[in-house]
Amino acid sequence: QVQLVESGGGLVQAGGSLRLSCAASGRTFSSYAMAWFRQAPGKEREFVAAISWTGGSTYYVDSVKGRFTISRDNAKNTVYLQMNSLKHDDTAVYYCAADSRARRVGVPRAPGDFGSWGQGTQVTVSS
Repeated sequence: QVQLVESGGGLVQAGGSLRLSCAASGRTFSSYAMAWFRQAPGKEREFVAAISWTGGSTYYVDSVKGRFTISRDNAKNTVYLQMNSLKHDDTAVYYCAADSRARRVGVPRAPGDFGSWGQGTQVTVSS
């Protein structure tokens, strides 16, 4: 099991930027794909972005393509989500998730692929 702690959320005006961080501990970070999900009030948890364990592949939900960038720093056991051109619809609690399978081929995207979750960080975009 891995422990995940998100940070970097906050209140930002539409058009602004935020960078979320997720620090991992408890197992070999570099062997696992990582992802960000979000959940807005009254809505189901939604996949946002994922990065393979190698860092060589990424995947984004269509609504954030070109605005958000996921990256990882294995030396720091940290995954990031750079969010630019934020919109009101991006308002949600953002969760970091770690793949349940080491060295998975491809980029996982389904919630069931992830065995560890952070506590979430609130992102609020004012219009």
